[in-house]
Amino acid sequence: MENEKYNTLVIVGSQWGDEGKGKITDYFAQVTNVVVRFSGGDNAGHQINFNGEKHKVRIIPSGIFNRNVINVIGNGCVVNLKQLVDEYELINQTVGDRGTLLISNRTQIVMPYHIQIDEAQEEAKGAKKIGTTKRGIGPTYQDKVSRIGIRLGDLALPNFKEKFQSIYEYQKDYLKKMYNKEIDSFEDIYNELMDCYKKIAFMVIDCGEFLESAIKEGKKILFEGAQGAMLDIDHGTYPYVTSSNCSASNVALGSGISFKYIDTVVGVVKAYSTRVGAGGFPTELLDEVGDGIRERGNEYGSNTKRPRRVGWIDLVALKYAIRSSAIDKLFITLLDVLSGLDEIKLCTKYLINGRETSTMPATSEEFEKCEPIYTITPGWKEDITSAKSFSDLPDAAKNYIKLIEKICETNVAGFSVGPDRKQTVLLENLFE
Repeated sequence: MENEKYNTLVIVGSQWGDEGKGKITDYFAQVTNVVVRFSGGDNAGHQINFNGEKHKVRIIPSGIFNRNVINVIGNGCVVNLKQLVDEYELINQTVGDRGTLLISNRTQIVMPYHIQIDEAQEEAKGAKKIGTTKRGIGPTYQDKVSRIGIRLGDLALPNFKEKFQSIYEYQKDYLKKMYNKEIDSFEDIYNELMDCYKKIAFMVIDCGEFLESAIKEGKKILFEGAQGAMLDIDHGTYPYVTSSNCSASNVALGSGISFKYIDTVVGVVKAYSTRVGAGGFPTELLDEVGDGIRERGNEYGSNTKRPRRVGWIDLVALKYAIRSSAIDKLFITLLDVLSGLDEIKLCTKYLINGRETSTMPATSEEFEKCEPIYTITPGWKEDITSAKSFSDLPDAAKNYIKLIEKICETNVAGFSVGPDRKQTVLLENLFE
């Protein structure tokens, strides 16, 4: 196995999410057989633009808009079945040709009480809240680790109702005693759960077994990440992170295959930085330059509509993500948003407690003290939204890309100059 090469490609975010992974996944889905989500839940919205239309997905893989693609939700994800059914039915209504959807039988289910717990926990934190989307993602992963979660395969068991009853009583008691919250009746939750399950039961598979067979058959497999490497529960800016391992290192665990099957990892990075919610952000721009980037880049949450925090690109954080997420190539998105600036800054080091460092501190307390040390490069005024190749870019834009490559010691495999699928420029072939 170690000497073989497989047609597998991993697309992950290399910042704090919202890098444009959906767009890049959709682009490669045009030449892919299978697209797999391996982490996260419906807190990770992607917006995909093609044929002049905008389409949104929350938990369904971005390859769903290609009729020839099999889309798989892996065991590393958590799934709100009602949200999944609603999303799938909406796609059926609005998209003529769509791909196939399959779901791992080991996927954990987001229950209504998880959403209530999420809301209650955030409320209890007061000013120290994390800034979650309150979709129940964290509490679902908590129950997974506590071994009281419900997996999709459980719903087919003849004794599931009895099993669920005991879990329900525990959750009811927990919410009442901890937060003085009441939850819906057992029958209401159970009936809605089973109604949703009946609609997707035919999609349930053993994810690892399916993917291993597809890989050995030579199929092209695309693994789609959620959030970004800097939000990884272990390697992100803890505690201001998501609840799962969203770096590429979790692909094998989150889909049930051997890590030896993973060939190439592409880290998607914006030409600048954004972040949602609380947490350190050394390069944040709280001025008209940042406001301009936010408006030109439409930096508002695709699900929440929350304005995103905006800053210059942080290459210290990017180099850290390259290491912790095993990134082989970079793909730069929203390059066009930087057009019109006189100069562009790249953070190459931090200043913390009077000393320079090129590494990410481990604690959020230290990270929030970091001041950026910048390398400044000339900007460009030209409109680059119609660029079809690297040579079409103005010299300043070319130099910006080359500077990122040099400092990060990682090749840029492509870039985008607009939201549409056609506004994507590939510099090298990433699939065999």
